[in-house]
Amino acid sequence: MDEQEEVRIDSFLWAVRLFKSRSMASDNCKKNRILINGAEVKPSRGVKVGDTLTVRKPPITYTYKVLKLARARMGAKLVPEYIQNLTPQAEYEQLELRRISGFIGRAKGTGRPTKRERRQLDSFTQATEGLDFFFNDDFYEEEEDDEMDNNLDSLFCNDNEE
Repeated sequence: MDEQEEVRIDSFLWAVRLFKSRSMASDNCKKNRILINGAEVKPSRGVKVGDTLTVRKPPITYTYKVLKLARARMGAKLVPEYIQNLTPQAEYEQLELRRISGFIGRAKGTGRPTKRERRQLDSFTQATEGLDFFFNDDFYEEEEDDEMDNNLDSLFCNDNEE
Protein backbone atom coordinates (compact mmCIF):
# COMPACT_ATOMS: atom_id res chain seq x y z
CA MET A 1 0.00 0.00 0.00
CA ASP A 2 1.09 3.54 -0.67
CA GLU A 3 2.02 5.59 2.41
CA GLN A 4 -0.52 8.29 1.47
CA GLU A 5 -3.39 5.81 1.62
CA GLU A 6 -5.78 5.65 4.53
CA VAL A 7 -7.80 2.85 6.07
CA ARG A 8 -10.89 3.29 8.23
CA ILE A 9 -9.94 3.14 11.90
CA ASP A 10 -12.63 0.59 12.81
CA SER A 11 -11.49 -1.67 9.97
CA PHE A 12 -7.84 -1.28 10.93
CA LEU A 13 -8.45 -2.07 14.62
CA TRP A 14 -10.31 -5.22 13.61
CA ALA A 15 -7.63 -6.19 11.05
CA VAL A 16 -4.78 -5.97 13.58
CA ARG A 17 -6.81 -8.00 16.07
CA LEU A 18 -7.34 -5.34 18.73
CA PHE A 19 -11.09 -6.06 18.64
CA LYS A 20 -12.97 -9.26 17.84
CA SER A 21 -15.28 -7.58 15.35
CA ARG A 22 -15.45 -4.41 13.34
CA SER A 23 -18.68 -3.44 15.07
CA MET A 24 -16.95 -3.66 18.47
CA ALA A 25 -14.20 -1.38 17.16
CA SER A 26 -16.84 1.00 15.81
CA ASP A 27 -18.69 1.05 19.15
CA ASN A 28 -15.48 1.89 21.00
CA CYS A 29 -14.84 4.77 18.58
CA LYS A 30 -18.33 6.09 19.29
CA LYS A 31 -17.67 5.86 23.04
CA ASN A 32 -14.52 8.01 22.56
CA ARG A 33 -12.21 5.20 23.68
CA ILE A 34 -10.08 5.42 20.52
CA LEU A 35 -7.73 8.35 19.89
CA ILE A 36 -5.54 9.06 16.86
CA ASN A 37 -2.64 11.36 17.71
CA GLY A 38 -4.53 12.48 20.82
CA ALA A 39 -7.82 13.35 19.07
CA GLU A 40 -11.10 11.49 19.51
CA VAL A 41 -12.29 9.90 16.29
CA LYS A 42 -15.36 8.57 14.55
CA PRO A 43 -15.34 5.05 13.11
CA SER A 44 -14.98 6.37 9.56
CA ARG A 45 -11.83 8.35 10.30
CA GLY A 46 -8.80 7.26 8.29
CA VAL A 47 -5.59 6.04 9.84
CA LYS A 48 -2.19 6.58 8.17
CA VAL A 49 1.25 5.08 8.60
CA GLY A 50 3.03 6.77 11.49
CA ASP A 51 -0.14 7.65 13.45
CA THR A 52 -0.24 6.96 17.18
CA LEU A 53 -3.31 5.08 18.35
CA THR A 54 -4.54 5.18 21.94
CA VAL A 55 -7.02 2.44 22.83
CA ARG A 56 -8.74 2.60 26.23
CA LYS A 57 -9.78 -0.82 27.44
CA PRO A 58 -10.46 -0.33 31.13
CA PRO A 59 -8.56 -0.64 33.41
CA ILE A 60 -5.61 0.24 31.16
CA THR A 61 -4.86 2.36 28.10
CA TYR A 62 -2.86 0.83 25.25
CA THR A 63 -0.71 2.91 22.90
CA TYR A 64 0.33 1.75 19.43
CA LYS A 65 2.21 3.18 16.46
CA VAL A 66 0.99 2.29 12.96
CA LEU A 67 3.80 0.73 10.88
CA LYS A 68 1.76 -0.55 7.91
CA LEU A 69 -1.85 -0.38 6.86
CA ALA A 70 -4.11 -3.43 6.74
CA ARG A 71 -7.60 -3.86 5.36
CA ALA A 72 -8.10 -7.58 5.94
CA ARG A 73 -7.83 -9.49 9.21
CA MET A 74 -4.53 -11.26 9.65
CA GLY A 75 -2.96 -13.95 11.75
CA ALA A 76 -1.68 -13.04 15.20
CA LYS A 77 1.94 -13.68 14.17
CA LEU A 78 1.77 -10.93 11.53
CA VAL A 79 0.42 -8.19 13.83
CA PRO A 80 3.87 -6.91 15.01
CA GLU A 81 4.66 -6.00 11.39
CA TYR A 82 1.67 -3.63 11.30
CA ILE A 83 1.65 -2.01 14.76
CA GLN A 84 4.28 -1.32 17.40
CA ASN A 85 3.21 -1.52 21.04
CA LEU A 86 4.23 1.66 22.90
CA THR A 87 2.19 0.99 26.05
CA PRO A 88 4.12 2.03 29.19
CA GLN A 89 5.04 -0.70 31.67
CA ALA A 90 3.09 1.12 34.40
CA GLU A 91 -0.16 0.34 32.55
CA TYR A 92 0.62 -3.37 32.55
CA GLU A 93 1.44 -3.17 36.27
CA GLN A 94 -2.08 -1.83 36.88
CA LEU A 95 -3.48 -4.82 35.05
CA GLU A 96 -1.31 -7.18 37.12
CA LEU A 97 -2.40 -5.52 40.38
CA ARG A 98 -6.02 -5.95 39.41
CA ARG A 99 -5.42 -9.61 38.61
CA ILE A 100 -3.60 -10.21 41.91
CA SER A 101 -6.30 -8.49 43.97
CA GLY A 102 -8.60 -11.35 43.04
CA PHE A 103 -12.27 -11.64 43.84
CA ILE A 104 -13.50 -8.64 45.82
CA GLY A 105 -17.24 -8.87 45.55
CA ARG A 106 -20.04 -9.97 43.32
CA ALA A 107 -21.80 -7.26 41.41
CA LYS A 108 -25.58 -7.29 41.50
CA GLY A 109 -27.06 -9.32 38.68
CA THR A 110 -23.95 -11.38 37.88
CA GLY A 111 -25.71 -14.62 38.67
CA ARG A 112 -25.04 -17.36 41.14
CA PRO A 113 -21.59 -18.22 42.52
CA THR A 114 -19.21 -20.41 40.55
CA LYS A 115 -18.27 -23.85 41.78
CA ARG A 116 -15.00 -22.51 43.21
CA GLU A 117 -16.74 -19.66 45.03
CA ARG A 118 -19.31 -22.06 46.45
CA ARG A 119 -16.58 -24.34 47.78
CA GLN A 120 -14.83 -21.38 49.42
CA LEU A 121 -18.10 -20.34 51.02
CA ASP A 122 -18.73 -23.89 52.25
CA SER A 123 -15.25 -24.15 53.77
CA PHE A 124 -15.79 -20.82 55.54
CA THR A 125 -19.14 -21.89 56.99
CA GLN A 126 -17.70 -25.25 58.12
CA ALA A 127 -14.89 -23.46 59.92
CA THR A 128 -17.44 -21.44 61.91
CA GLU A 129 -19.66 -24.43 62.82
CA GLY A 130 -17.66 -25.09 66.00
CA LEU A 131 -18.48 -21.60 67.19
CA ASP A 132 -22.25 -22.16 67.28
CA PHE A 133 -22.43 -21.78 71.06
CA PHE A 134 -21.32 -18.14 70.70
CA PHE A 135 -24.25 -17.43 68.45
CA ASN A 136 -26.79 -19.37 70.50
CA ASP A 137 -29.39 -17.08 72.12
CA ASP A 138 -29.63 -19.34 75.19
CA PHE A 139 -25.95 -18.75 75.94
CA TYR A 140 -26.42 -14.97 76.07
CA GLU A 141 -29.68 -15.13 78.00
CA GLU A 142 -28.14 -17.23 80.79
CA GLU A 143 -25.13 -14.95 80.98
CA GLU A 144 -27.32 -11.85 81.10
CA ASP A 145 -29.49 -13.40 83.85
CA ASP A 146 -26.40 -14.16 85.95
CA GLU A 147 -25.10 -10.62 85.50
CA MET A 148 -28.47 -9.17 86.49
CA ASP A 149 -28.57 -11.36 89.62
CA ASN A 150 -25.08 -10.24 90.57
CA ASN A 151 -25.98 -6.60 90.04
CA LEU A 152 -29.15 -6.95 92.13
CA ASP A 153 -27.23 -8.75 94.91
CA SER A 154 -24.63 -6.01 94.98
CA LEU A 155 -27.33 -3.35 95.18
CA PHE A 156 -29.12 -5.02 98.12
CA CYS A 157 -25.88 -5.80 99.89
CA ASN A 158 -24.78 -2.18 99.69
CA ASP A 159 -28.15 -0.99 101.03
CA ASN A 160 -27.92 -3.29 104.04
CA GLU A 161 -24.44 -2.12 104.96
CA GLU A 162 -25.46 1.54 105.24
